[in-house]
Amino acid sequence: TGMSANHGETMALATQSETTTPSLYLALELSKNTWKLGFATSRAGKVRIRDVPARDLEAFLKEVEFAKRHFELASDACVHSCYEAGRDGFWIHRFLAAEGIHNVIVDPASIEQSRRRRNAKTDRLDVKKLVRLVARHCEGEDVLRVVRVPPLEAEVERLLPRQLVTLKKRRLQITNQIRAELFLHGVDLDPRKGNFAEETFLRELDKARQWDGTPLPQGVVYMVKLHWEQYRLIEGQIKDLSQRQREVLRKARRRDPRATPAQLKAARLTELRGIGDVGAYVLATEFFGWRTFNNRKEVGSLAGLTGTPFQSGDSGRDQGISKAGNPRVRRLMVELAWLWLRLQPHSRTSRWFREHVGKAGSRGKRKAIVAVARKLLIELWHFVEHGVIPDGAVLKADVAAQPAAGAA
Repeated sequence: TGMSANHGETMALATQSETTTPSLYLALELSKNTWKLGFATSRAGKVRIRDVPARDLEAFLKEVEFAKRHFELASDACVHSCYEAGRDGFWIHRFLAAEGIHNVIVDPASIEQSRRRRNAKTDRLDVKKLVRLVARHCEGEDVLRVVRVPPLEAEVERLLPRQLVTLKKRRLQITNQIRAELFLHGVDLDPRKGNFAEETFLRELDKARQWDGTPLPQGVVYMVKLHWEQYRLIEGQIKDLSQRQREVLRKARRRDPRATPAQLKAARLTELRGIGDVGAYVLATEFFGWRTFNNRKEVGSLAGLTGTPFQSGDSGRDQGISKAGNPRVRRLMVELAWLWLRLQPHSRTSRWFREHVGKAGSRGKRKAIVAVARKLLIELWHFVEHGVIPDGAVLKADVAAQPAAGAA
């Protein structure tokens, strides 16, 4: 999720409510079984704390009405609420918005903490602090970092590439387990090599022998076969999801009217040489599909690829990239940056890398590739949103047409 510092809408709502009727501020501390609610009418006023069963929406709305009567507010008084981003996701935000409550989701890492002593931590203390912070936030103070809520469709689209990554990690874990169990008995059998069919792998397993020529212990064979079944299941799921992703992009390239904006942008990204289906789909669903950026600084900041300076008096140094943005996009862009240097050698970004790195060692190249990743991400943003092809970059259609042009 990305962060938004634009509080104009919230400030306008707060100003409007102050000129008509006092507002009710609400903070939710969420847990599995209980929601703790904190109500107040000002940043320094008394906080009313109530508990409701988790996900009991009717009881929640009743407590809101009770709080309005308790603080002698009008029944149509404006309600501003907040809760911390976490496992519950965004469905509570959508429920609150449907009920006319102005809600914001808070990045927990942005909540200020005292460093002079150990901080007490209870749900009651947290909800008190949070309700006062949301009151200050609505008054215009920059005390919270607000999480931008994606549309429901965009949230669903992100599931496919994320699940693919999860399954590939699990497949690698199972492969390592199989190899490790066989290595303990002097057998090297890698399921990733040779494109094993089920009967082929099992046949090789039955033929495997220990150092003294004896068969593998039955317990080892049983565990390896168990892991192999898991491997085959996950391999099938990966193929199914990959096929689904390719089909979605194929329809988007044909400008299917049912294609979503993220799918169209992913198809657009794949026109560039060096950007494949997997990378394009992740960038579109995680980054470009539903977010809007005002400038290049916002693009780099959301990916966590901007520098973090440290300056005090005469001393100053750079602490490296902030790593405060989307880790999936940041990790992907570093991989794409290496591919970009190889597949787009005449682009401006690739030329910049060669001019600034020169004969530097591997450490210098690893530092410079982060700058390449940031520059490339900004160029991809201009390409997707404004149709500007990166300087010196080649489209896949141009590469495909080169042999025909030479023959002619």
